[in-house]
Amino acid sequence: MANLTIAVDEQLLKRARLRALREGTSVNRVLRERLLSYVEDDRRRRKAIRDLLGLSRAARSGSGGRKLSREDIYGE
Repeated sequence: MANLTIAVDEQLLKRARLRALREGTSVNRVLRERLLSYVEDDRRRRKAIRDLLGLSRAARSGSGGRKLSREDIYGE
């Protein structure tokens, strides 16, 4: 596993350590899990976009090239 060095405000780190202690974990573990979530969220988002675009291309609905008039849209 690789090591990572980050710069963090001392008060923020102190508060994070206290919360991690209360939750029975470590700041290291919290950051590792958040980083994984950050990466996975992006992967899921990109896949959802690809899937949606694929469904859109495969859909058999559409205007058939017909341009709708205002009357068509609003029933005027």
